Amino acid sequence: MLSVFSYGRLVARAVIGGLSQTDSRDYSLVSASFGFGKDFRKGILKKGMCYGDDACFIARHRSADVLGVADGVGGWRDYGVDPSQFSGTLMRTCERLVKEGRFVPSNPVGILTTSYYELLQNKVPLLGSSTACIVVLDRQSHQLHTANLGDSGFLVVRGGEVVHRSDEQQHYFNTPFQLSIAPPEAEGSVLSDSPEAADSSSFDVQLGDIILTATDGLFDNMPDYMILQELKKLKNTNYESIQQTAKSIAEQAHVLAYDPNYMSPFAQFACDNGLNVRGGKPDDITVLLSIVAEYTD
Repeated sequence: MLSVFSYGRLVARAVIGGLSQTDSRDYSLVSASFGFGKDFRKGILKKGMCYGDDACFIARHRSADVLGVADGVGGWRDYGVDPSQFSGTLMRTCERLVKEGRFVPSNPVGILTTSYYELLQNKVPLLGSSTACIVVLDRQSHQLHTANLGDSGFLVVRGGEVVHRSDEQQHYFNTPFQLSIAPPEAEGSVLSDSPEAADSSSFDVQLGDIILTATDGLFDNMPDYMILQELKKLKNTNYESIQQTAKSIAEQAHVLAYDPNYMSPFAQFACDNGLNVRGGKPDDITVLLSIVAEYTD
């Protein structure tokens, strides 16, 4: 069984490939989500939007559409900690802040920072680590504001080409930047980055632009050209088409992740770092697929 969560049934008035931008119209995102937990949790959608140790959210506010993904660090399982608790709580907190209007569209790092410090002050102990990527579409300015910490990320596709993307943040091979909360006795020995270290960017979008936001389970298994091939199947901007394309991308990445003979992007990166690796990388996979459309309340 596959886990599916989708959001929004907005009426899109854009044509894929882009239309001329006019300042008088508000923009919005028509978004759908699809994902897999890694094999031992395949098909399980936990509370909120969590696929395995991944988590995500899609939220609307009158000023902006906001979405995010987070990838819980699986190594915590060795210490009896469920890695999905940290990533899931982080994303749910981000979602709540957006719905309450406690954010500035041009400052997605602020969403991440406020959420993280709320977790630090939580009366209920929470341990774990995760990467995080926040994407905000400002309705009136037509700007996409982003914050990315670690190796999750996003692509903006226009006219069949990647025109903007996140930069991956790694300390060293397979060790991404990450937010962490460690027990007092382990503080200083657990890798922990500040949310302010997230790479941020702003980009002017157009009607019909495609925004793909995902955890590393996608990007480690599918290079850009494969993703772009799948996006070509997206022939219109209705919700059902977006959902089907998100499903198709996630399914292909999931198959490739378990192919021992496939030279995946992760395997290529490993070889570049002196490791003899081949095959896909089994991992949780979360895909959020969005199209920029004219806003209709």
